[in-house]
Amino acid sequence: MPREIRVDQIGGFFEGQVKELVKASVFEWHARVVLETPVGETGNLQNGWLPEMASDGLSGLVDNRVDYCEAVCYGVNLPPSWNGKYRTRQGTVPGFPDRIAKELEPWIKAEYERIKRQG
Repeated sequence: MPREIRVDQIGGFFEGQVKELVKASVFEWHARVVLETPVGETGNLQNGWLPEMASDGLSGLVDNRVDYCEAVCYGVNLPPSWNGKYRTRQGTVPGFPDRIAKELEPWIKAEYERIKRQG
């Protein structure tokens, strides 16, 4: 049976759904990027991914402040020891975080449909 919502409650209802979707998306992206991040000798890069939610719950991000993250994830700002060549032991493809984000698009759509059905 459809849920009845008064007109003055519509904004709050949808805001709640958006917050739930943002949170689920941030944590799903975090889980996927951690799984695909090369472990290396210390595991610092893999453990460096931190999911963060804005205080209003309407936005979030996954950040990694490890100094060599950009080199491993995107193949830029390579350390001198790499002699100008991108390389990881796991054969990581540069740009994998962006690929993960693109792959999440259908997941996010499906997740929102699930959230709407919960109503």
